[in-house]
Amino acid sequence: MQDTVTEEDRLRADFYNFLGLLLAGPPDRMLLDQTAGLSGDDTDLGQAISTMARVAKVTKPAAVEREFNALFIGLGRGELLPYASYYLTGFLNEKPLAQLRADMEAQTITRAPNVYEPEDNIASLMEMMAGMIVGRFGAPAPLETQKTFWNKHIGPWAGHFYSDLEAAKNSVFYASVGAAGRVFMEIEREGFRMAGA
Repeated sequence: MQDTVTEEDRLRADFYNFLGLLLAGPPDRMLLDQTAGLSGDDTDLGQAISTMARVAKVTKPAAVEREFNALFIGLGRGELLPYASYYLTGFLNEKPLAQLRADMEAQTITRAPNVYEPEDNIASLMEMMAGMIVGRFGAPAPLETQKTFWNKHIGPWAGHFYSDLEAAKNSVFYASVGAAGRVFMEIEREGFRMAGA
């Protein structure tokens, strides 16, 4: 089943997973070291990855934890609310979350038992997209299914979120994550458009 996934799709899934991991919680020393070891080419995404690697090299786990908390947790709430419902309606736990839950059920995607965040969190959506691409929830999702899910749950707001993350007052390491995420979302949008799937 996994053999039907192309190398390009594996790389897409890996990057979705990577973004999901960075956005699910503050990276530990090992993840910062792995990020620091990345290298990019002269494409926009390659340059964003190179910047992320340079920032990771000089970032300490305690500093990135403070940054993560200021951005996403804060006292009462963080600087950013990384949820589709909030970006699309201005409120949490709204219709976009209900629609996502219905689509998750249709794709046999279940919420991990130890996760308490609403499913429309950006980290969860990045992980779902990766799983659909490589077949973590059954057979790898056809491009048409990926495109439909992306257009409905990620495309309308993720680029805006990543731009906000890039420009956030408390963003240092996460500014580079925002830039890489923003560029990746642009690539995905164009890829789905060109595929005509």
